[in-house]
Amino acid sequence: MTLPSEAPAPANPVTAESYRILRSRVDLTRLPKHSRDVTERVIHATADFDYLTDLVCDEEMLAEGVAALAGGAPVIADSAMVAAGITGCPVICKINEPLTRRLSRTAGITRAAASVRLSFGEVGPGAVWVVGGGPVALMELLSRRVEPAFVVGTPAGFAGAAEAKEALRAIGLRCVSNVSEKGGQVVAVAAFNALLESALAVEGSTAGWSGDGQAAVADDDGAGL
Repeated sequence: MTLPSEAPAPANPVTAESYRILRSRVDLTRLPKHSRDVTERVIHATADFDYLTDLVCDEEMLAEGVAALAGGAPVIADSAMVAAGITGCPVICKINEPLTRRLSRTAGITRAAASVRLSFGEVGPGAVWVVGGGPVALMELLSRRVEPAFVVGTPAGFAGAAEAKEALRAIGLRCVSNVSEKGGQVVAVAAFNALLESALAVEGSTAGWSGDGQAAVADDDGAGL
């Protein structure tokens, strides 16, 4: 039986069974709604219960992220895998565009950094950024002062990932991140999709493809990519 404070079980029977097992092993009902949704979805996507303590969720910030998405904020992904995992709304991802490769060569920067610069040049401030690859994109985002509405920042890696996420939290931007060196695209997609699902349920929401709150959010969060 689903407790009133839990999210409803997904329609897909395999996914529903997976969530049933998860909920039998850990009780997340003490967490406030958005923190619970993000944490549960990340644990489900990764089968890693360490995220219960590794994720840094601020309920007020998460609510502002939901509000930004419901208000139609553009969404920018740092990698093709992150973009592929987000099915419920349009996503800007410039990592594989010819102009990104050209800027990378001429400016002597990585494609990840070039992609951030070009995305910000197109969209400007007020976007929701989803960063799940390496730390370079996140550090470029911070150095460029892009004035995001919200950042999902969960890059993984031994060289600079934990430091980049710490810098994200220290600068005071509205965000969700994690403390350790782990993370990655699936974590970023799962956290974002939890917020998007809430945004789609907001009355008058302009999130999603059609702006009618009926966009479909994938229940596997790109785990099979």
